[in-house]
Amino acid sequence: MKLTSLRIRNLRCYKDEINIDFEEITALIGRNDAGKSTIMDALDIFLNESNPDKHDACKSGDPKDLAIICVFSDLPDEVVIDDTNPTSLSDEYLLNNDGNLEIHKIYSGQLINPKCSSVYALALHPSSEGASDLLQLKNSDLKKRAKGFDIDLSDIDQKVNAQLRRKIREHIGELHVEPSLIPLNEDNAKKIWEGLKAYMPAFALFKSDRLSSDQDPEAQDPLKAAIKEALKEKEAELSAISKHVEEEVKKIAQKTLAWIFT
Repeated sequence: MKLTSLRIRNLRCYKDEINIDFEEITALIGRNDAGKSTIMDALDIFLNESNPDKHDACKSGDPKDLAIICVFSDLPDEVVIDDTNPTSLSDEYLLNNDGNLEIHKIYSGQLINPKCSSVYALALHPSSEGASDLLQLKNSDLKKRAKGFDIDLSDIDQKVNAQLRRKIREHIGELHVEPSLIPLNEDNAKKIWEGLKAYMPAFALFKSDRLSSDQDPEAQDPLKAAIKEALKEKEAELSAISKHVEEEVKKIAQKTLAWIFT
């Protein structure tokens, strides 16, 4: 994925939402205290899963609506999100009007220890009854939804959520796709967000306005960033291995129990 743009609001000096577009090389130029560091810190908070400081909420804004929004292009053709089988962001209706992935993070800036309270994807998403909440449903709930529609599932792997969602959408037909904020930190969608994070670009922030030592976090971050990027590249393989090991352990457990009770 490639970071295309950043929007922030209610963060430090930025009460009203601002937008910064990114190219192959982007330079931020401005006087002291103009907010350049805030932009870089916003990226660090978003991409490295950290939290704002207690004084980061804009004093004249709404601290409950401290928002950092990132838009990504150059998306992978396939992603592994809530199980080990690949799907695509377009098939899951997770792309915005421009065909990009747009993620909104909202932080509780009113707290002494602010944290991320909500994660959304702004996307052209089905609004039809029975289709709008499929990403939030667990496997058992998807099967129940399909059964309620009397859908024949004999031609798919019913353990694969993406296939279940596809069958339900195909059955409903008219999906009434419209711009929607899709919650990604609720119910099964938490797994989807965890899966998406594996494809996010790596980000390392260096601050050169003070003396540094090799013990400073920014001096040690390159190695951490390299490890993080390497793990991202193998995320799908590691997930598949984990799933395989889990299934094999279950088989052994079942055989053991069968032997004990025979």
